[in-house]
Amino acid sequence: ETEKRHSKGYKELVAMGIMEIEPLTYIRGRSIPNQFMIVDEAQNLTPHEIKTIITRAGEGTKIVLTGDPYQIDNPYVDASSNGLTYLVERLKGLNITGHVTMMKGERSELAELAANLL
Repeated sequence: ETEKRHSKGYKELVAMGIMEIEPLTYIRGRSIPNQFMIVDEAQNLTPHEIKTIITRAGEGTKIVLTGDPYQIDNPYVDASSNGLTYLVERLKGLNITGHVTMMKGERSELAELAANLL
């Protein structure tokens, strides 16, 4: 029930042109001004892919990257070599960036145990 409501909501936003969902493939060669970009699962990106995304930000654009470096599906990166970790380290301390690390899982006690022990 809840999933259907959320699904309908995002489809309406897309239909109204308020929200766009695009694969990384279509970002090259673009400048994206005055937008709020959310890049989900950024832990699966390489440093090169992260750079490709960030360098497309035009004036007034804000970018939020989300991800968990310990839940990587990409066999070519790991917790220390993925693009999200790379970006956090490279931009640390700059006045136009920020970084938040969540310390507690939100799924369930079992999911948190699995993430920490397996």
